[in-house]
Amino acid sequence: MNRFFVLIMIPFILLAHGVTTGDQGYIQEISGVNFVPFMYLGAKHMVTGYDHLLFLVGVIFFLYRLKDIGIYVSLFAVGHSSTLLLGVFADIHINAYIIDAIIGLSVVYKALDNLDAFQKWFGLQPNTKISTFVFGLFHGFGLAAKIIEFELDANGLFTNLVAFNVGVEIGQLLALSAILIAMSYWRKRPSFFSYAASTNIVLMILGFILTGQQLYGYFNSI
Repeated sequence: MNRFFVLIMIPFILLAHGVTTGDQGYIQEISGVNFVPFMYLGAKHMVTGYDHLLFLVGVIFFLYRLKDIGIYVSLFAVGHSSTLLLGVFADIHINAYIIDAIIGLSVVYKALDNLDAFQKWFGLQPNTKISTFVFGLFHGFGLAAKIIEFELDANGLFTNLVAFNVGVEIGQLLALSAILIAMSYWRKRPSFFSYAASTNIVLMILGFILTGQQLYGYFNSI
């Protein structure tokens, strides 16, 4: 199961984060309110957003109750949605490479949290709800930084961004449903607790890879 998890996660690393070239050209050409197209793009962004998915895998890894999963996912969604809107309308320019590097570190953080590393190293347990919300803020700024570069038509922009966020929520539910089905199946097998630690180590390594890729891009862009 551990190898199966790795094989599933690695393709996400190979996908382009954010908005594809084709989608970018489309949303730059259209004008006015386009609720359904932007909702579709939001759902596509979440389903193919490997960094979001890796972080969410870490968040729900040891969550069993749907109520708890709903709370954490909602905190992430509120953070993600609010900074996306704030970043675009306040025209906050933050280097996308730096934001994406922080997003990669959010995956590392959650993996370490699942391994009880902070408790073992520092004797304290960070508030996981607060950290989930804070990293949600960074995830939203990451996409906002890319959307600002597209110079979208101001006519209907707010409605289109709301539609995008609705799509993000739909995509998140679809992605989480698939992850939860796989996790529920795995949790019933003895291998879950045998490979839980090594799986989170793999998750941490993938987070470091994401961070390294973004830092490499940043230093080659200046």
